[in-house]
This record gives sequence, structure tokens and C-alpha cells, in this order.
Amino acid sequence: MVQLATESKHHEPIFRVAVEGESRDLHPILRDETDRIAAEALRNAFRHAQARQIEVEIRYDDEQFRLRVRDDGKGIEPAIRAQQGREGHYGLPSMRERAKIVGAKLAVWSEVDAGTELELQLSAGVAYTAGRKHFWWRVFAAKAKG
Repeated sequence: MVQLATESKHHEPIFRVAVEGESRDLHPILRDETDRIAAEALRNAFRHAQARQIEVEIRYDDEQFRLRVRDDGKGIEPAIRAQQGREGHYGLPSMRERAKIVGAKLAVWSEVDAGTELELQLSAGVAYTAGRKHFWWRVFAAKAKG
């Protein structure tokens, strides 16, 4: 986190992490993709948002796993959101692609001068390793077929 804080071009924002529910192991591939999405969202918040506060919320419950990254920064301009990112910058498109590959829902909200919030959701039956009867990729393959 220190590295991200030093990347902030303006000042070091207050950074908080909240974990709700009992921590559970995610399937390793899902964990890796979730980590990459979270890292990109945090990198964007620290580098570009000019935020005073950046928060991460991780929620484990019986229905779903949820990750939220939000900031109170300058937000993403509507033209950039409409294009799914800026030319030569692949953060938003890569996060969307990673979420799609693992069958997660990814939503991004942003308003100019009101900050940005990213939310990633995975159903519990796909996300958690304990008590699983099948692999996530079988579920994803079944969804893709029909």
C-alpha cells in the first residue's frame, strides 16, 4: 500500500479496509482475478482520483462474495466512461474482461467531482472453495452453452 500511496500525484489519501462476514477462501483462479481487479481499481484511485479518502469493502456471505472500491475524488469524465476508458489506457476494459471471464458482475459508478465506486460480485456457489461440488469453470462453461 505504501507504493500506491507514493504514486498519488497530489497528497496521501486516508485509506481504509473493511471486511464483513467470516473470511472464506476463494477458488485460486477467482482469487487471482479478484486481486488483479482490486489492484487496478486501487491504482486508478491513488493515481488519478485526487481523493481525500479511498475505501475497500470486502463482504463474505452465504449468497455472494462482494468487493467494493470507492473514493471521494474527481470522478471519471462521462466521455471516458462512455468509451470504457481512455485511448492507450486499459484499466477499465481489463477489469471488465477479467470479471466476465470468471462469471462475476462488475459495476462502475462515477460522477465528476463526486468520486468513483467499483463493485465486483460473485455468487457464493462459484466463489468459495469449501463445500464445492464442481469447479467454477464448469459453471461458466454451462452458462456459455445456453
